Amino acid sequence: MTNPILWTLLSVILVSLVSLIGVFALFWKQKNRDEFLLLLVSLSAGTLFGGAFLHLLPEAVEESGFTLQVSILLLAGVLVFFLLEKFIHWHHCHTPTEQVSKHLAHHPTHLAPLNLLGDALHNFIDGLVIAGSYFVSIPVGIATTIAVIVHEIPQEFADFGVLLYSGLSKTKALLFNFLSAGVAIIGAVVGLIIGAQSDSFIHFILPFAAGGFVYIAGSNLIPELHKECGLKDSFWHFFVLVIGLLIMLGLKIVGAG
Repeated sequence: MTNPILWTLLSVILVSLVSLIGVFALFWKQKNRDEFLLLLVSLSAGTLFGGAFLHLLPEAVEESGFTLQVSILLLAGVLVFFLLEKFIHWHHCHTPTEQVSKHLAHHPTHLAPLNLLGDALHNFIDGLVIAGSYFVSIPVGIATTIAVIVHEIPQEFADFGVLLYSGLSKTKALLFNFLSAGVAIIGAVVGLIIGAQSDSFIHFILPFAAGGFVYIAGSNLIPELHKECGLKDSFWHFFVLVIGLLIMLGLKIVGAG
């Protein structure tokens, strides 16, 4: 098996650097930013669904068969990400910054630490998932990393806006958001250690990650797309969602080749 350490660390460093993209929200008009983010939401939904159903679940079934354990771990991924969403108290990925601010205006003093803690936990799990996927194969690891990165971009726009709203300066908001994203590296290191010592880590993390991907795509992303009902917008959202699926399918074909 190809050593997954270098690939894993490069991937989580790249994921962490995505947190810096939030600063570009300061230079965009709200309408243009929201339209761009919704296209990213569509792409993210496609890559997450594709990552779950074309990469993670097939690998999990190939490793141990479609057992009751796989089903339970899949549901566990759904439940854990549901609890994460409840803990953060807002749809952390895809609500426009202004709407997030209005929704949470009644307790701004708790906004920054709550957001950073919830985001750090989410990033820790992302690191575990990326590490586990590279223990399966390089193509599965790359597919998982792409799905995570595409999902992180709109999330980081929202996170940066929330930190600014909570009273942090632009520099501190960027720094703390980056540090929170960097927790993915810790998660990856933990995943590498566990994966190197136990073959059962792969059997656990693959269906768990698939459940998390399906939950995020189905409960966070798709509902956001339904808020825009225009025919033109609906077409582009569907088209870009399919592009996300095709990207994951292409990686699957290349990896099998």
